[in-house]
Amino acid sequence: MINVLVADDELPAVEELAFLLGRDDRIGAIHRASSGAEALRALEAEDVDAVFLDIHMPALSGLDIARAISRSARPPAVVFVTADEDCALEAFELAAVDYLLKPVRAERLAKSIGRISELLKDGTPATEMITVDLGGTTRMIRRDDVTYVQAQGDYARLHTADASYLIRVPLADLEQQWADAGFLRIHRSYLVALSHVGQMKLAAARPSVTVAGAELPISRRHLPAVREKLEATRIRPQA
Repeated sequence: MINVLVADDELPAVEELAFLLGRDDRIGAIHRASSGAEALRALEAEDVDAVFLDIHMPALSGLDIARAISRSARPPAVVFVTADEDCALEAFELAAVDYLLKPVRAERLAKSIGRISELLKDGTPATEMITVDLGGTTRMIRRDDVTYVQAQGDYARLHTADASYLIRVPLADLEQQWADAGFLRIHRSYLVALSHVGQMKLAAARPSVTVAGAELPISRRHLPAVREKLEATRIRPQA
């Protein structure tokens, strides 16, 4: 069970988030704070695994609290909850597990809880963060949210379930950098996250993989490597 603290200077926001958290079976005790000072006192008094912090609180902001607890021996996981996207970069520099925008959706909150669960289980952050630009706004996305990557000249387009982002990195460079993270080159134009592959057609006249609903071609050149990777991950009975 994950014990959490919700801190927001607006009481209705505290109660709404606490209600949503309470509906998740992975959540244990839910502590509440209506100011930064009250949040710090709660963190000293209670056993807390994760904190959900509003950024814009008077006196002590959520960022101030995150800086303070980052210096502790075993800091809780931090999730920022805000109506403002402008602090995302600073938030992830403070090793935030997630950055939720208000109003918080139940399905998006469930993802955050899953990430906290992974972090507590493994003791290390679940994934690498990537800086992207969208409509003139700099954002941070998680690499494990990328379903596949598409080559576009000297650029690469990262596809997620919600959007796509253009970054100035050639696909060949990402192929090398992300190989250990489960990304596989299937075509000169595509790199796929194996964890997001739903179906493979390797014996067909036109071999392909289905990733997040998109059917992508496997080239003749890359087909042997795809077969080899699939064979290496196959579960076999013990001798």
